Amino acid sequence: MKVMHLLPSLSSGGVEQVVLELCEGLCNAGVENLVVSAGGSMVPAIEGTGARHITRPIGKKSLLTLLQIGRTAKLIRKEKPDILHLHSRVPAWVGQLACRRIPAAERPFIVSTFHGFHSVNRYSAVMAKGHRVIAVSRCMREHILENYPQCPADDIVVIPNSVDATRFTPEYKPGEEWLNKWYADYPELKGKYTLCLPGRITRLKGAPHLGPILRYLKERGIPAHAVIVGETKKGKEAYRDEVQAGFKAEGVADCVTWTGHRRDLREVLCACDVTLSLTLQPESFGKTTLEALSLGRPVAGYEHGGVGEQLEQFLPEGMVATCQPEKMAAVLEKWYTERPKPRTPVPPPYRREDMIQAHIDLYESLCRP
Repeated sequence: MKVMHLLPSLSSGGVEQVVLELCEGLCNAGVENLVVSAGGSMVPAIEGTGARHITRPIGKKSLLTLLQIGRTAKLIRKEKPDILHLHSRVPAWVGQLACRRIPAAERPFIVSTFHGFHSVNRYSAVMAKGHRVIAVSRCMREHILENYPQCPADDIVVIPNSVDATRFTPEYKPGEEWLNKWYADYPELKGKYTLCLPGRITRLKGAPHLGPILRYLKERGIPAHAVIVGETKKGKEAYRDEVQAGFKAEGVADCVTWTGHRRDLREVLCACDVTLSLTLQPESFGKTTLEALSLGRPVAGYEHGGVGEQLEQFLPEGMVATCQPEKMAAVLEKWYTERPKPRTPVPPPYRREDMIQAHIDLYESLCRP
């Protein structure tokens, strides 16, 4: 079996990480993988799995991308993949239109994955037009059914993203050298009740809710300190300043550390006492919360979206009414003296082997005569 994946680029990101994990698992299972994208820093990692990469600018929102339709049709006819797996909207349009230029008998089966909640319009509807449509959570399946009624319910398959249960285990602990450097870099965290908020600095992540949470805990004598781990992308600096001004107004500016992007998130999640999810809107999945739970670290999150589904399985007491920071603060106050333990080991369907096998089963169900 041969699978061709289309996505915009291979820079760091959630979609790119899922494709990397898929290529590794599928190649190990004997499935040939070909990734088509504009390239990026993750190309060596992709090729290291045994997959091939072909550089094509198929992800830009530009009329010039239309030139890639014919070229992609030729590539598909040359490579003859059994499955064309679409991971993003612009590449999905390129892939769908390319297939229309190929004789019906030579076309691959089309699978698309809704990795996130796209704006609902005709442009996004292309993701609901595959022979099979993958939803990364139950709430994503409901989103597709509600907004794209033309997509038959039987064509939607829920395959959650996964965690490598051999790397993210409750037994894992950061090394002494790493811990020494962590506290040397951030001495303000020593002896504190540390609350980790991972993710890019965007309005969606709900960082302003940390202000009232930290003030509530501070007023009760709890030495809470927030650790915001994530990149501030170009153009988002004003928003970060706005959030910091909010912390100052709450009187908790000295209770927040911004680390920026880090490549050692596993160690950071272990070093912090609690991981938070404060998203103002439901997330399609929530990779970092799954990793924290798999490490045996408690997670408190608003009860919507993919994070709510994870907490339902791993740690129900971590589910908090959506967008109610005062209730979140009350949960964290209780956990300061009595920290809960998530369910471990990782249950299906969140293990890496579950995700890979589910994709293989789906592909084979289409290719089977």
